[in-house]
Amino acid sequence: MAKRDYYEVLGVERGADEKAIKKAYKRLAMKLHPDRNQGDKDAAEKFKEVQEAYEILGDQEKRAAYDQYGHQAFEQGGFGGAGGGFGGFSGADFSDIFGDMFGDIFGGGRGRQQRVVRGEDLRYDIEISLEEAVKGTKKDIRINTLAECDHCHGTGAEKDSKVETCPTCHGAGRVRRQQGFFVTEQVCPTCHGTGKKIEKPCKKCHGEGRVQKQKNLSVNIPAGVDTGNQLRLAGEGAAGEFGAPAGDLYVVIHVKPHHIFERDGNNLYCEVPISFTMAALGGEIDVPTLDGRLKVKIPAETQTGKLLRLRGKGIASPRNGYTGDLICKVIVETPVKLNEEQKELLRKLEASLEGGKKHRPKSSSFLDGVKKFFDNLGK
Repeated sequence: MAKRDYYEVLGVERGADEKAIKKAYKRLAMKLHPDRNQGDKDAAEKFKEVQEAYEILGDQEKRAAYDQYGHQAFEQGGFGGAGGGFGGFSGADFSDIFGDMFGDIFGGGRGRQQRVVRGEDLRYDIEISLEEAVKGTKKDIRINTLAECDHCHGTGAEKDSKVETCPTCHGAGRVRRQQGFFVTEQVCPTCHGTGKKIEKPCKKCHGEGRVQKQKNLSVNIPAGVDTGNQLRLAGEGAAGEFGAPAGDLYVVIHVKPHHIFERDGNNLYCEVPISFTMAALGGEIDVPTLDGRLKVKIPAETQTGKLLRLRGKGIASPRNGYTGDLICKVIVETPVKLNEEQKELLRKLEASLEGGKKHRPKSSSFLDGVKKFFDNLGK
C-alpha cells in the first residue's frame, strides 16, 4: 500500500514552518495516542503514521531530502546509506513533544534551572488625617517581615557546611513524572524546592535563609492622597529565599473622617449654618478653608440648601496638580429656646407676611400644587 504524503498526514502546507509542523503533530498525537484509544487498531496505525511523518518533516535534513526525492529518499539504499534506510525509524520522541507542552503549563521543562524565588510582597494599612492627606506628611511605621538571616547571609547553611546540588531534582527544585501522555510536576520531596542539599543547616534560621524580624521605616506620603491610594516601597517586603531579591511593601492609605469637611475627589464639601435674619437680609460669614478662614457674602433672600462654590479652595491632585473647589451648603437655622418677647416679635412678623405670595414664593407654589392635585383626584 502506497504511503500517504507526509504533509497530507499532518495536514499542513508544504511551505509550513517548523512551529506549524510541531503544532499539527501535537494536536494529532493527542487525539490518536493509544492511551486514549485502547483497542482501536485504526487509531494506532494512524498514530504510527503521524509519528513517521513528524520524524521526517521535523528534521530539516530529512525534510529537505523528502521534498526532493519523496518517499524514495528513505527506501532501501536511500537517505542515510545503503541498506540502512534512514538509520532505522524509531518514531518521534513522544515524551519530548508533550514534555514541551506540559512544561509550558506547569512551568517546567527538561534541563531547566531552579527559579529564583523573589520574596513576598507585604501590605501595611495606615490611617492619616484629612489635613495630612492634603498637605502631605511623613510617618514612621513598624512592620513584621522575613529578613535575610545575618548568621548565614541567606544561604541557609553553616559556614563550614557543604552545599551540594540535590540528587533527586538535580537542582531544579521540582520533579516531573510522566504516565502515558500525562505529565505532572511537583515540589521535590528531598530538598523541598530549594534545589540544594545542605550538610549542616544554619542554627539560627534552620536552613530557611530567612528569619522573622521587625523593621522600622519612614514613609513619605505625598500631598493630595486619598483613601485607597497605595504607595510602593520597592525592596521593603519579605526577603527572598536563599539570597533572592526581596519583595515590595505596599502602604495603603486610609483618610479619617473629618468633623467639618467631606471629600469627593479633589472637591471639599461643608455645611454652613446661617441665621434666619441673615438668610432674609443677607450679610457676610466666616467660612473655614484649608488655608484658614475666608469671608463669604451671603445674598439676601438665601434659601436653605443653596450651594456656594469657592473655586480653587479644594485639594490639589498629586497627579496633574489640578485643584478642586470648596462647596458650601447653606443651612438656615431655626431659632430655638425663644423667650416670650422674641416669640411675640416673630408672631408680628408672621402676621405682616400673611396673604403676601411675593414673600413666600415657594410656599405659595407648593400650596397651589397641592390644591390642583386634590382637585384632579376628585374628578
